[in-house]
Amino acid sequence: MHQPSTPNCNWGHYPSIWNRRQLLMTTGGGFLGLAMQYLLGKEGLLAEDTPPSKPGANLNPLAPKPPHHPAKAKAVIFIFCYGGPSQVDLFDPKPTLDEWHGKPIPVFKKEDAFFPDTKPTAYRSPYRFKKHGAAGIDISEKFPELAKHADELCVIRSLHCESNNHAPALFQMNTGFLLPGRPSMGAWVTYGLGSMSESLPACVVMWDHRGGPIGGAQNWGSGFLPAAYQATPLRSQGDPILDLHPPKEISPEQQKARLNLLKKLNEMHLEQNPGESELLARINSYELAYRMQMAAPEVVDLSREPEAIKQMYGIDEGITDYFGRQCLMARRLVERGVRFIQLYSGGGHQQQSWDAHFGIQENHDLHCAETDKPIAGLLADLKQRGLLDSTLIIWGGEFGRMPTNQGSVGRDHNPRGFTMWLAGGGAKRGTIYGGTDEFGYVAVERPMSVPDLHATCLHLMGLDHLKLTFHHMGRDMRLTDVSGAIIQELIQ
Repeated sequence: MHQPSTPNCNWGHYPSIWNRRQLLMTTGGGFLGLAMQYLLGKEGLLAEDTPPSKPGANLNPLAPKPPHHPAKAKAVIFIFCYGGPSQVDLFDPKPTLDEWHGKPIPVFKKEDAFFPDTKPTAYRSPYRFKKHGAAGIDISEKFPELAKHADELCVIRSLHCESNNHAPALFQMNTGFLLPGRPSMGAWVTYGLGSMSESLPACVVMWDHRGGPIGGAQNWGSGFLPAAYQATPLRSQGDPILDLHPPKEISPEQQKARLNLLKKLNEMHLEQNPGESELLARINSYELAYRMQMAAPEVVDLSREPEAIKQMYGIDEGITDYFGRQCLMARRLVERGVRFIQLYSGGGHQQQSWDAHFGIQENHDLHCAETDKPIAGLLADLKQRGLLDSTLIIWGGEFGRMPTNQGSVGRDHNPRGFTMWLAGGGAKRGTIYGGTDEFGYVAVERPMSVPDLHATCLHLMGLDHLKLTFHHMGRDMRLTDVSGAIIQELIQ
């Protein structure tokens, strides 16, 4: 073998003939190097050929990140009852409404109402309540299956928000701010912790088959955070993500070649325009989309689930089928490492959502029947799989309902006192926190704001709401803005 005379190269270390052991030792080191390169690159820890002026330009924005403190919850499932479920008809019984039925209540203020035909007269609940579980949690007869899990619930009866209008209240509950354009809670969690899955989005949203909430994607967008952290909409039927699959005439090899070319072009553009979060997100989204073509269809394929599990969620049982599929998909997503999942119950307007202006009984009869068994099935299924302790369930809407009547049998919006509940993920089991006045109108006992709720949920996820910040418009922004306190009484 010819040995060229190269300066500073000791060719004596490279024999012209290798025996088998020397060959395996040398090439084996190369294989180990490739494996190490893959693992480091996956975590965003591999040094790139990037100019020093653009450090980290090619890092994966969804790489896992350590929490601020030990986390009790690894994932969140937020069941959002769009429209505003009624606290006095579901979790906060008020016998005083029976006594005052048809009479003006002294705490009513006309400016709190959203519609002019809202009356000041008390309107008793059409439902009966019973105490359930060791803690004796009051639950309406409309949630018989959920009531079996009362000892898992942490019921908050003293929430209040800052708007009686759907859009601002939705934005505040989802993003911490009344106006659109802020990052959603799911985006903040993903920004703070990264993703646990290589082949699925870190944050997913599934809305109701009747339509999405007012404000649409602004309820789950990334706002001023890098675009990689926004939620991905997922459908429970058909293709889970629109345009997920390439045309049939495009072979896998052609698609991979196209994606590689796109990546190179985008990276060249990124070198010339550092700091463009949308471009960095696009590069990663192409790669994620390629992996999702196999993973996402498998998530929505429920055919391999045992019949007993499907029955637990109410699948193929008429009124519970659609939301049951959403809840079962949520469990499958959690199993596969998705960090934040938001399910919307109710869509469209008025009676299609929990917005019971034109008949509280007709409205809640429908939506409770749609969701009771699926939610109970989700809790039971997570628990039997050992996932409930690490999965935080949040249930609630953008506000509650008035204890007075609108028209003759409806209820108007009420932002001044309403109920939400938590389960799993380190939330204190079998607990009732706070309370409204005797009419269920205003939070009076340990009032809890939306920033308080956000701060507490972030804490359960291992995130300090004061440290989870992003510099924007000259100051460090956060989900809880300038307020919010962790409610220790809600933590197990």
